[in-house]
Amino acid sequence: MKKRIVVKAPALSRSGYGEQARFALRALRSREDIFDIYLINISWGKTGMLSNYDEERLWLDSLVLKTTQYMQICQQQQQPPQFDISLQITIPNEFEKIAPVNIGYTAGIETSKIAPHWIDKINGIVDSVITISNHSKKVMEQTSYDFPEQGVTNFRIQKPIEVVNYSFKEIEADPNGLDIPFETTKNFLCVSQWGPRKNMENTIRWFLDEFYDDSDVGLVLKTNTANESIMDREHTGARLKNLIRDFPDRKCKIYLVHGQLSEEQLTWLYRHPTMKALINIGHGEGFGLPLFEAAYNGLPLVTVTWSGQMDFICRPNKKGKMVPRVVKVDYDLKQVQPEAHWEGVVQADSMWAFAKKASYKRALRDVVNKEIHYKNQAESLRKYILKNFKEEDAYAKFVSYVVDEEEFNVESWLDGLDLEVHD
Repeated sequence: MKKRIVVKAPALSRSGYGEQARFALRALRSREDIFDIYLINISWGKTGMLSNYDEERLWLDSLVLKTTQYMQICQQQQQPPQFDISLQITIPNEFEKIAPVNIGYTAGIETSKIAPHWIDKINGIVDSVITISNHSKKVMEQTSYDFPEQGVTNFRIQKPIEVVNYSFKEIEADPNGLDIPFETTKNFLCVSQWGPRKNMENTIRWFLDEFYDDSDVGLVLKTNTANESIMDREHTGARLKNLIRDFPDRKCKIYLVHGQLSEEQLTWLYRHPTMKALINIGHGEGFGLPLFEAAYNGLPLVTVTWSGQMDFICRPNKKGKMVPRVVKVDYDLKQVQPEAHWEGVVQADSMWAFAKKASYKRALRDVVNKEIHYKNQAESLRKYILKNFKEEDAYAKFVSYVVDEEEFNVESWLDGLDLEVHD
């Protein structure tokens, strides 16, 4: 008998958690012989919704409809919905008991510690946790608190935590509908939401400072502040104009790209012949999807060697040691800024990475001056990712953390037997 699993997630949102939800659903879909899938779609902040209506979107809509109809039947019969497993894709603050077995699938944390509330929720609500990087797993496992006034010591997560990285996608590049009037032949790409964690002000300001007099260098900013609306575009554009006022006579160019881009359009940007590197000097990543996408498309990366991206920016050297294959930016681990503090999520006393200005500027210049070297390094990393981050492997690993297939196969075998019942 199939396991009836309900997925509660922002599956239709254009967000990191939205992509995480769709990855999980694809993994479950790969084993429809095991799972009977239901979907409770939730919103994610102020992010927008998917606008495409491809086969996957139609499938997701069908799951939402199926779940709604099932809930209505249960309500009419005055019976609670019955599920074998719940998979909840969100931050641990929002975990709840929905089924006999509850699994939390979270991006985890970009800082150096988690909040006590996460520990409380994980220990009290879910049976296990799946996260997306070894950084998140390590931080969740190692965080502990002492509350002497309550007689509590070594308060930490007691439930198993597993890691499943994303897998690469085979996407055809297609610029259709994306009109960028490139005037420069040495371009850098930054794909990040403009928020405190992404360090966008320094990303832009230090870039302009380094290439101030170079008219053949450009920075392509695929960014937004909250969502992809026209109002957000105006707000984001105003923020950018206000920032670059400090560079009135600059010769380098900035190209602002706002709004929804398809995977094909993004792939075109990653592979554009004038693109020299992807930039990310954010303070921390749960995983770092744009970095990952750029890496498996063979684009050099300018980034710090800390947090979630460490799972895929390294490959073994001749001695078998995992070494970052990026244009490294030095950093300091320091306490998060007050404006980044998020009660119950980002602890005020936690730490994350702060890129060093001089190192960042040196890395940018190295990309231009040592182009062949870093392109070769990026190609080496691309081949490593294509070999070690395959879709079928990631899906199988994810499914193994949701259900014990050996137990399931025994149950299926017993269910399939035509047993004669004796008194």
